[in-house]
Amino acid sequence: MQVGIPGLVAIVVGASGAIGSATVRALIGQGINVVLAALYDPKLDALAEEARAAGVQALVVATDLRQRSDIDFLVAKTLVTFSRIDILVNAAGISASPSVCETTDEELAAVIDVNLLGPARLIQAVLPVMKAQRRGSIVNIGSVAGEAGILGIYSASKFGLRGLTDTIRREVRSYNVDVTLIEPGFVRSPMNPALGDRIPGPEIVADAVLAALSRPRRKHIVPPAYRLPLLVAGAFPALIDVVFGHARIQDRLNRDARAQRLVN
Repeated sequence: MQVGIPGLVAIVVGASGAIGSATVRALIGQGINVVLAALYDPKLDALAEEARAAGVQALVVATDLRQRSDIDFLVAKTLVTFSRIDILVNAAGISASPSVCETTDEELAAVIDVNLLGPARLIQAVLPVMKAQRRGSIVNIGSVAGEAGILGIYSASKFGLRGLTDTIRREVRSYNVDVTLIEPGFVRSPMNPALGDRIPGPEIVADAVLAALSRPRRKHIVPPAYRLPLLVAGAFPALIDVVFGHARIQDRLNRDARAQRLVN
């Protein structure tokens, strides 16, 4: 899809988050009208004002991905307002403890609901529109944790999103609908507070979204430095078992999560 065409409409789910808001700003910069979907947050209204100041239309729709009625309302409201849906970016996500044993049942369900079932339901809701238009782009924000299982139920949800992305791409290929998975490593966001400014900002993911819209491919891994480690992990899974199965590594992975629980 050629970005920058006047009148294009993008739904960005998780628009109030670090990656979501960076993606919204990147789309605004291309003159794309935006629909901002997330649990209500004043940040959404501020983003909408930024869009209007830049000369594009913006619509805020408070959306709980765990509620199918909210998803259906989001799609219906977008169609009533714009009469089309060209782009869907699934950028919402939540994390949990890397240890499944230290994760509550409610947290297990919430991660799957938001990270996997949410995108599945959104895709299911927008695909009839895109198939009828015979054009569209779907971009799912996964994670490198969806290639190497080291982060508990979060990894499981991102593995699932990778499989969902592949199957949807094949299902809609004949309808001229592009489907891309973007797999970031650690980026600056409230999900990674302990890493501070030592890691790239969410703009690196937003740039990958624009690249996926302009030059669709199966997946983008960002930053590129993660590509070689993931290649090694795929070729030598037993090595990953040994490294990440070590008690000290497991303790280090879970240390920050335990500290965060104490704060909360």
